[in-house]
Amino acid sequence: MVEDTLNQDLKQALLAKDELRITTLRSIKNALLYARVAQGSREIGLPDAAITGILQKEAKKRAESDELFARGGRPEKAERELAEKAVIEEYLPRQLNEHEIAQVIDQIISASGAAIKLGDVIREAKERTAGTADGAVIARVAKERLGA
Repeated sequence: MVEDTLNQDLKQALLAKDELRITTLRSIKNALLYARVAQGSREIGLPDAAITGILQKEAKKRAESDELFARGGRPEKAERELAEKAVIEEYLPRQLNEHEIAQVIDQIISASGAAIKLGDVIREAKERTAGTADGAVIARVAKERLGA
C-alpha cells in the first residue's frame, strides 16, 4: 500500500534528517488525512487509486507554484517547489508520454466510429489511463485528433 511506503520513507527521512523529504512527506500525509476526514473515513485508509489522485494534485500544485515563483523572481523558492515535486513523483506510477496517449486516443476514436464527441473521448482516455496521464495532455491530443 502506498500509504505504508510513505510512512516508512518518512521514518527514514527523519532518521537521515533530510529536511526536504521530511517536509514534503509530512505535507502529503496531511493531504491524505484531510481527504480521509472529508470522506468520513479517518480511521480507514484510502485506496491506492485515491492516494494516487491526491499525489497528482500535490505534484501539480508544486509545478504551478514553481511557475509563479519563477515569474516573481524567486528562483530559490521555485527550485524548492521542483524538488518537492520530484519527491512526490517518486510515489506516482510512470506517466505516459504524448505518443502513448495519442495511441490510446486513436484506439478510442477508431472503436467508437464517426459519431464521437470530444468529451466522450477525453472521459474514456482518462478511464483507460487511470492516473498515468496528465488530463491537460489528454484533452490537447484529443482535440488535435478530432480537429476540434
